[in-house]
Amino acid sequence: MRYIRMTFRLLLVVIVFGFFHYVLPQHDIAKVTGTSIIPTDLGGLNSIFYAQTDSGNATLPTRSLRLINTSKQNTFLLGFIKRDSESIMVYRNEDTGWIWPPYFKFDSSDLQATADANVSTADNARWVVITHYGWRNRFFTIYPNAIGIRPVSGPDVRIIPWFNIFFFIFLGVAWLFLRAMWAQFRERSVDPMLDSAGNKYDEVSAGVAERQGRLRRWLGSWQKK
Repeated sequence: MRYIRMTFRLLLVVIVFGFFHYVLPQHDIAKVTGTSIIPTDLGGLNSIFYAQTDSGNATLPTRSLRLINTSKQNTFLLGFIKRDSESIMVYRNEDTGWIWPPYFKFDSSDLQATADANVSTADNARWVVITHYGWRNRFFTIYPNAIGIRPVSGPDVRIIPWFNIFFFIFLGVAWLFLRAMWAQFRERSVDPMLDSAGNKYDEVSAGVAERQGRLRRWLGSWQKK
């Protein structure tokens, strides 16, 4: 039973971590190498990892998917430690609209134009910070969704994820607040109710024991006769 509880808790931690890692914004330092638009059929298992078509357009099984091709600087520890190497990364560029996750992105066309304006060449390397959410999976053809692009001076710029820091601080404060509320509620309501139920149980048990004792004494009196 102990190992089952540990496995369940570990699985819960992995699910929660994966959820936040997917939906929270991340920042990559990269060079845009080009953009493309490809027709995509969204009817398979990977459709849940795509947002929606441009706001105001009809949703069809096949639609044009905007892609931003980059050469991304590799990092350790979720982007906090930079490496002296680069790798290919492809981002999709979709509106999120009013659906989940709540980025309220309606400017995918403008973002595609920003990416085109910052394309690097062999003679002119232009570095940008790409803010995105989601994962890249080549087997399931999943791309992270870019939600912002801004030029930076070079690959050595340090990006501090302020939103994620404040979000987890808020989450921790909210957890402590809810825990304190539960402790207060338990002290004022649950524990007295459990104590009352325990006292009632003791009274009932004592009454049953007394009646059993009377019955035994009555039966014993008949045995003596």
